[in-house]
Amino acid sequence: MPRFALKIDYDGGPFQGWQRQAAGQPSVQAAVEAALSRLQPGPHTIAAAGRTDAGVHGTGQVATVDLVREWEPFRLSEALNWHLKPAPVAIIDAARVPDDFHARFSATERRYLFRLVARRAPVTHDRGRVWQVLNPVDTAAMRAGAAHLIGHHDFTTFRSSICQAHSPMKTLDEISISEHAYAGGVEYRFSLRARSFLHNQVRSIVGTLERVGAGTWAPEDVKTALEARNRAACGPVCPPQGLYLTGVGYPVDPFA
Repeated sequence: MPRFALKIDYDGGPFQGWQRQAAGQPSVQAAVEAALSRLQPGPHTIAAAGRTDAGVHGTGQVATVDLVREWEPFRLSEALNWHLKPAPVAIIDAARVPDDFHARFSATERRYLFRLVARRAPVTHDRGRVWQVLNPVDTAAMRAGAAHLIGHHDFTTFRSSICQAHSPMKTLDEISISEHAYAGGVEYRFSLRARSFLHNQVRSIVGTLERVGAGTWAPEDVKTALEARNRAACGPVCPPQGLYLTGVGYPVDPFA
């Protein structure tokens, strides 16, 4: 059975996350599998690089699927997009991959973006796509706090209590924070990169760094929280709607 990799773009707002849910609960995985069943009758199970939570978006999610037919990749993506309508899910690329390629287990890194907007007026066009706060935050202070998290650490403090990972040890390769013009305010973009992340790790980190930017925490408090290895030491977990899975890295890019 030929194996294909799919690069998937989706608005997470209407879904209860990536992973297939109980009957009646919409998920991105179920939407893609339903579209696949229109091309090849029968049940389908696709494997994704990351299981994003309810409300989290994807601009570079990757999934693998085995099909009976040897599809031309462009035709496969076009056919799936036709059957995905009107769900806010799109296949932006497809590629034939070796049988031992796996969207999750072959991945060498995941990249996430978090968008934080500071302005007094409610956001309109980006409603459901950013986390909004009322007042500007200190970018330099947040960068200083983030520096304590780079490298290999025990991230128990920044891990959900229901996280199913076997170990809290993770290596965070990058946290960059940039400012961008935004009508009536300013947008802060947090870019994080690691081989893998714990459940709620990104949202826990960004929520904590926002407290640093707001002046409630000092940058050094992030180091203290990390070393506490205690979930209670974490800052607030920010809401999901500002989070995007933007890309997945592999030893050889299947879409190159």
